Amino acid sequence: MDYSKILVIDDEPCIGRGCHLVLTEQDFLVKTCLTGQEGLKLLNQEDFDLLLLDMKLPDIDGMEILNSIHRDQPDIYVVVITGYSTVQNAVEAMKIGAYDYLSKPFSDEELSLTIMRALEKKKMSEENRTLRKQLLDRFSFSNIVGENQDLVNIFRKIEKVAQTETTVLLYGESGTGKELFAGAIHAHSQRAARQFITLDCSTLSPTLLESELFGHIRGAFTGAVKDKTGVFQIAQDGTLFIDEVSNLTLEIQGKLLRVLESFEYKPVGACSSKKTNTRIIAATNKDLAGLVKEGKFREDLYYRLNVFPVFIPPLRERKDDIPRLAYHFLRRYCRKTGKKIQGFSDDALEVLLNFDWPGNIRQLKNIVERLIIMSDGAELEMLDIVDHLWVKKSWEEKRIPENHQDLQELKQSILEEHYLPVQKAFLIKALKDCQGNITNAAARVGMKRPNFSSLMKRHNINQATFLPKKGQKAEKLTT
Repeated sequence: MDYSKILVIDDEPCIGRGCHLVLTEQDFLVKTCLTGQEGLKLLNQEDFDLLLLDMKLPDIDGMEILNSIHRDQPDIYVVVITGYSTVQNAVEAMKIGAYDYLSKPFSDEELSLTIMRALEKKKMSEENRTLRKQLLDRFSFSNIVGENQDLVNIFRKIEKVAQTETTVLLYGESGTGKELFAGAIHAHSQRAARQFITLDCSTLSPTLLESELFGHIRGAFTGAVKDKTGVFQIAQDGTLFIDEVSNLTLEIQGKLLRVLESFEYKPVGACSSKKTNTRIIAATNKDLAGLVKEGKFREDLYYRLNVFPVFIPPLRERKDDIPRLAYHFLRRYCRKTGKKIQGFSDDALEVLLNFDWPGNIRQLKNIVERLIIMSDGAELEMLDIVDHLWVKKSWEEKRIPENHQDLQELKQSILEEHYLPVQKAFLIKALKDCQGNITNAAARVGMKRPNFSSLMKRHNINQATFLPKKGQKAEKLTT
């Protein structure tokens, strides 16, 4: 069990003894001293949670000690002790950092109450600092990996808007990391010590969604057997991230609009409204302006949400960041699994770079995690990637060709994007299985040796990579 440590500096022995007696009975660890010098020496030698400081000491002015603590040990809470004639000094002391003051003579109850309030305030402050640190650790810009110029511009926008109370709307495909960006806005805002709550509108039915947002009272509907607190109340004074806001029904959109306009909401089944002081960050992977034209999204809500839009690019538009992200996830999952995989081969990175990543960063993260779990080597190679990454793209994404030239272009696109990486992996696997022997590799896969060699040249595959260790016979590549 942790006990709070308190130091009492007062030149009146009876004050020190009285404080020691009262506070030790409440399980505090208490030390007393009669001079400022002795007190400063103890403060330098030991860690204290709280200091009871007499403002009039025989050797050092109490204000001087307070200034020293405020400068060097700001985590110590100070309660000053003062006589009636020097209350003004105590007020000045609070201006420069003292938490509270006690006027002599004070009762045991006054002492206990003041100390308890100070320590509760200190605990709350420490919890807030811990929460803020956890938020910054989780949502710091260092966790949003990338140096693409579009990403750098987004960081600049976030740094500016985070310090305001402005509503932010994040646009981006599924898997682009919208929650990370929302968390970064919260973590760098004045609300960072408060709650950051996420609500995904795509996972709940309209009835449940309204209850999740605003809460409900007992008996509001069948199954409402007790009052429920909504996320607006949970996120009070903090930030509420509403993901996939386009999934809200028109009715709930109207109620959300009321919150944004009047800062009030009404729990389901309630007769009275509640006030809210919650910042809204919304996100969508849909074209809200298009939904407004179709009558599926309220125009007035759209303009309320779209005050500060931020567009997060898909991974295929920031391919220069793929190697950084891949190695970031590699290091993360190596730590989690205890494996010592050094990195990716050049061919493996080439496959990652050439893939379209329809699932964006989330898909890349999942693929790397799966590769690390399955791999036993020191490096992730192309065969590992192709074996786990089904390189295919839905035909619906490609329009039907209008003429022969379009058909040929589509054929070439499919060939370059999908067939050639698999063909290269096919050759590498054959060579690996036959320890670099081209004749055996060609025979193994049912090809003629010249054709196999020709494909190796086309893909810049070096036979030497697959030859056995020195001392064993290996067939050399002939051209």
